[in-house]
Amino acid sequence: MRTVPGPTEHVVVVGAGLSGLAAALHLLGAGRRVTVVERDAGPGGRAGRLDIGGYRLDTGPTVLTMPDIADEAFAAVGDSLHRRVELVALHPAYRAQFADGSHVDVHTDADAMEAEVRRFAGAAEAAGYRRLRLWLERLYSAQMRHFIDTNFDSPWQLLCPDLVRLAALGGFGRLDAQIGRFLTDERLRRVFSFQSLYAGVAPARARAAYAVIAYMDTVAGVFFPRGGMHALPQAMADAARDAGARFRWSADVTGLELSAGRVRAVCVASGESIACDAVILTPDLPVVHRLLGRVPKRPVKLRHSPSAVVLQAGTDRTWPELAHHTISFGAAWKRTFRELTRTGELMSDPSLLITRPTTHDSRLAPPGKHLHYILAPCPNTTTGPSAGAWHDLGPRYRNSLVTELERRGLHGFGDSIEEETLVTPADWTFQGHAAGTPFSASHTFVQTGPFRPRNLVRGLDNVVLAGCGTTPGVGVPTVLISGKLAAARITGTRPPVRARQAPERVPGVHPVEGGVR
Repeated sequence: MRTVPGPTEHVVVVGAGLSGLAAALHLLGAGRRVTVVERDAGPGGRAGRLDIGGYRLDTGPTVLTMPDIADEAFAAVGDSLHRRVELVALHPAYRAQFADGSHVDVHTDADAMEAEVRRFAGAAEAAGYRRLRLWLERLYSAQMRHFIDTNFDSPWQLLCPDLVRLAALGGFGRLDAQIGRFLTDERLRRVFSFQSLYAGVAPARARAAYAVIAYMDTVAGVFFPRGGMHALPQAMADAARDAGARFRWSADVTGLELSAGRVRAVCVASGESIACDAVILTPDLPVVHRLLGRVPKRPVKLRHSPSAVVLQAGTDRTWPELAHHTISFGAAWKRTFRELTRTGELMSDPSLLITRPTTHDSRLAPPGKHLHYILAPCPNTTTGPSAGAWHDLGPRYRNSLVTELERRGLHGFGDSIEEETLVTPADWTFQGHAAGTPFSASHTFVQTGPFRPRNLVRGLDNVVLAGCGTTPGVGVPTVLISGKLAAARITGTRPPVRARQAPERVPGVHPVEGGVR
C-alpha cells in the first residue's frame, strides 16, 4: 500500500462529515495530531441537523446499517459507539408497500423474514428467500476485505482468490437476473434489488456484486440512533475532541499553500493559514478540484448517480400503516429506472422512501406531533432538468408528491403539515455537489474499486481524499470506510476489520436453518 512520505505528525482534515470524522479518529488512534476544519458551525456535513418550529430534522441519510464499521472509528481512540449513542434495531427494517395494495415487512432475522415471505408469497418463495440470504452472505464475505475495505494502488490487486469466489457466485452477472434465480415474485425481487439505485445503476444493468448493499439492508440489520442520524457524527466529533482533536468551526477553506509537491498549509476565509504535514480532503470532488487547482484526467468522463428531492414535513398527525422506514413502490419499475438514469424525466409513477423518525424518538417533534421524511429519486442535472429549472419546478413537484402520498392512503397529509423543508437538485448544486446529486459518481464497472477516483492525488505527496466521491463509494458504511482508508494512507497501518463476517457455507437447493443473526 502506498503511503504519504515524509513527516505526517500534524494532519488537517477538511470537512467534519462522517468520512472526515472517521479519518480523524483513526489518525488520533495512531498518535497523529489532528485539526478538523469545517465550514459549518458543527459536525455532520450531509448528515447535519436543522431545527425548525420545534422539529429536529436530519438533513442527510436516514438509514444506518453496519454499525460495527462506525464502532471501529471509536475503538481507534479506546472509545465505543455504544457508549456514545443509543442504537435501536428496527423491526421491521422496512415496510414495502406495492401498487396492488399488498405489503411485506422486511425483517433482518432469518426466521421472521422466512415466515413473512411465506405469508406474502407462499412456501416456494420462502425457500427461495433462504437460499437468497445465504447467497448474500457469501457475496458480502467475498467482497468486504479485498474489494470494499481496501486501498487500491493498481487494478492488478483485483487478482486474488476472492475474485474467483465472487465470479463463482455470479457477482459479475446482472443483479436482477441473479435475484431472479431465487425469487420469482416480482414484488419480492424489487425488495432485494432496489438498492442498486443507491449506486446509481438500474437493477437490470447493475452487476450482481451490488447485492452487497441488499445484504447490509436485509441481513446485517437496520438501526436508528436515538436523537436522529445526526447523533452519530455528533458523537464522533465528541470522541475526537476528547481524544485531542482540535476543531475549527465556521471556517471555510479557500485554498491550499503548495510547495515542492506538498501542501504546506490550509487557508481559511478569515485569512489564516493552518500549517500541516498532510491533509485529508473530504468535500465533493468539484470542491476538491477547485482547491487543488486542477481536474485529474480520466479516459472517460465521470457519470453521476441520480439525485433526489427530499420533502421533510412536521405534521400534526401520522398514519398507522407507516413503519419507521416505508418504501412505497409505484406500479412501474423498469420505466422508472429508465426515466431516472437515461431519459432524464421525473418518475411518472414514483417509488418513494418515507421515513418517520418519531416512530422511535418522539423528542424529535413537539408533543403529539410527527416528522415525515419523503425521498423521491429524480434525474441529476446532467441527465434531467437543470439546477436553474428546479427553482420553478421544485414547488410544483412538491405539490405532486403530496397529492401522490394522499392518493396512496396518507389522507389529509397536505393539511397536516405545520413545518416543512424542500431540497431539490438546485440545493445540492449550491452545496457543491456535481450534477446536482448528493450521491456522487455512479458505481458503473469503470467507476468502482480501482477504477473509482483514487484517494491519492497524483503530483502531491501529502494529499489524501475521503468521502463518497472516492473509494469505496456511496453510503454511510462505505463513507466511514473511506475515512479509515484515508487515515491508513498516512499512518501506514490497517486496523482489523471488525464488521461481521458472513459464514462460509455454500447455499444449496433446499432452505437451510440458521444464518447470520
